[in-house]
Amino acid sequence: MSPSETPLEFTKRYFQAIEAGATGAQLAEFFHPDISQREYPNRLTPKGASRDLQALLAASEKGRKVVTSQRYDVRSVLVDGDRLALEVDWSATLAVPVGSLPAGGTMRAALGVFLTFRDGRIVTQHNYDCFEPF
Repeated sequence: MSPSETPLEFTKRYFQAIEAGATGAQLAEFFHPDISQREYPNRLTPKGASRDLQALLAASEKGRKVVTSQRYDVRSVLVDGDRLALEVDWSATLAVPVGSLPAGGTMRAALGVFLTFRDGRIVTQHNYDCFEPF
C-alpha cells in the first residue's frame, strides 16, 4: 500500500486485480508474507479452508480454471484502523458446469470479507461466502 493509499483503496485495487485474473506474483503483492486466510464452510468448500500464501496462490490458479470472469461489488464497509469489514456482491461467469449452472452461466454470492493489514499489506483475510442456489 502506498503511503497515500487507504486500506479501502488498497482493497478495491486487490479486488480489481482478482477481476483482471491476477495470479502468482501479481496477486502475492497484496499479501503480507505471514498471510493467513480462512474460508468458512460454504457450499463449495463444505469443511472450510485455512490457507497460507502458497495455498492462496494455488487456489487462485485453480479458480482460473473454473471461472472465465468475476466481479466484486462492494456494498458496505466498516473501517477500524488497520481492519476492514466488507459486504460484497460477487458474481462469476463459469468456465465449467457447477451444480445446476452450465458453463457460461453466472454464479452469485454475498460475501462477508474481513481484512487486517500489517506493513501495508493484507495479513489476515476471513471469508463468509453465501452462494445463491446452484
